[in-house]
Amino acid sequence: MSTVADKLAKKSSRKTSGKQVRLRLVYIDFWSAVKLSFLGAIAIAVVTLVSFLLIYMVMSATGLIAKADDFVAGFAEGLKVSTYIGLPQVLAFGSVCAILNLIVFTVLGAVVAGIYNLAVKVTGGLLVGFTSN
Repeated sequence: MSTVADKLAKKSSRKTSGKQVRLRLVYIDFWSAVKLSFLGAIAIAVVTLVSFLLIYMVMSATGLIAKADDFVAGFAEGLKVSTYIGLPQVLAFGSVCAILNLIVFTVLGAVVAGIYNLAVKVTGGLLVGFTSN
């Protein structure tokens, strides 16, 4: 089977000093992909929570929430933004977003692995070249 990578390798006039190996990726283990995407999703969830906390701390330190209270009080009597935007509310909303992202990214990793395994049956897999220096 002649592929573009094979043709490029034949055209290469430069000799390498190391040994070259060509491997074809023909299968991605489903559970390995799920575990890896779950670990990546945990890292994204931690980053999400920390970013929510930092944004809240910056908004609180600069007085932006108090200014929003003044702005909203101009057209809605008795409504205060600070009652709805507090540290517990921000962390709860950030936790919900992080959990939803955790689920979505884990399922997405499983779906991508499944689609790749189906596509390999048609295309024959991904040709990867390795070399030792």
